[in-house]
Amino acid sequence: MIKKSIRAYNTICYNELITRGYKVYVGKTYRGEVDFIAQRGQEKIYVQAAYYPADEAVVEREFGVYRAIEDNYPKYVVSMDKVTLGRDGIIHKYLIDFLLER
Repeated sequence: MIKKSIRAYNTICYNELITRGYKVYVGKTYRGEVDFIAQRGQEKIYVQAAYYPADEAVVEREFGVYRAIEDNYPKYVVSMDKVTLGRDGIIHKYLIDFLLER
């Protein structure tokens, strides 16, 4: 059940990026996988879809993947957690807020 929820959650984030006109790719770094690299013209953003960053290991995995990316494009972690967990210039967004912004 949890695996299905996580897949559905990733699909929601992916579909939202496509709806906004981004071309979406998956990225790899030496620290792990970046869920989505989204490009629209010269604009680029990185998005990690983290269903619930329930413990420090999950938070480290989701935020830590960005340490290998040294450019200055916006980096987001989108989750169902309403508590702001942003750190090191990485923006944490509650999924509903992410879906409602344009």
